[in-house]
Amino acid sequence: MPTEQQDDLDAAALAQAPLFQGLDSDAVASLLAAARERRVRRKGFFFHQGEPATAVYWLRRGQVTLLQVGPDGSQVILRLVAPGEAFGVIAAVAGASYPVSAQASSDCRALAWRGDALRSLMERHPRLALNALRTLADTLVELQERYRELVTDRVERRVARTLLRLVRQVGRKTDAGVLIDTPLSRRSLAEMSGTTLYTVSRIMTAWEQRGLIATARDRVTIRYPHGLTVIAEDLTPPL
Repeated sequence: MPTEQQDDLDAAALAQAPLFQGLDSDAVASLLAAARERRVRRKGFFFHQGEPATAVYWLRRGQVTLLQVGPDGSQVILRLVAPGEAFGVIAAVAGASYPVSAQASSDCRALAWRGDALRSLMERHPRLALNALRTLADTLVELQERYRELVTDRVERRVARTLLRLVRQVGRKTDAGVLIDTPLSRRSLAEMSGTTLYTVSRIMTAWEQRGLIATARDRVTIRYPHGLTVIAEDLTPPL
């Protein structure tokens, strides 16, 4: 159970998360009272694809990778979850299964709510139910967009879009450009983009030679974000 001091910190942070925005202090207090802490070591799993969805999580510390395995065994990384974000929200729906796996990219700490407990809170606080519905809708739109990219976009465009998504999620400005502030191997980038390690390596090497990016020890810095945007959106490059 979270400590009183941690409750104060979590209450402030929860109010910023889309799933909990707009809730009054009583609702936040009820949420914290119903939460339990879950710790998962690096490379461990919060849940696996296809398992009954029993809990909703809000990440306190660390980073979580959401990934999906296709019928042919191929793995696609769908997104990264940063501290302050909720995941596994499908557990708010009775009888649902997790459509993805959630793996800890680093040692993680999260607050967890049983699905039935969260549904009970939704009945008492309708704003929470509306937020959950919006979160699920946003997730569906995101998954549809990723599927469209995988089916229709040329691979270079997919890789550029993946890097720009990571910039929005975990980007940090530095003197050299925008650092994607998480370890990012070329294999992981290939899984995020739905392509092969060889293809990603070829593309990244070419972009590095053009000065669009810089790489070092599984770290990627975007030196010229507009150049990636031109590729991602199929824009006409400036003369």
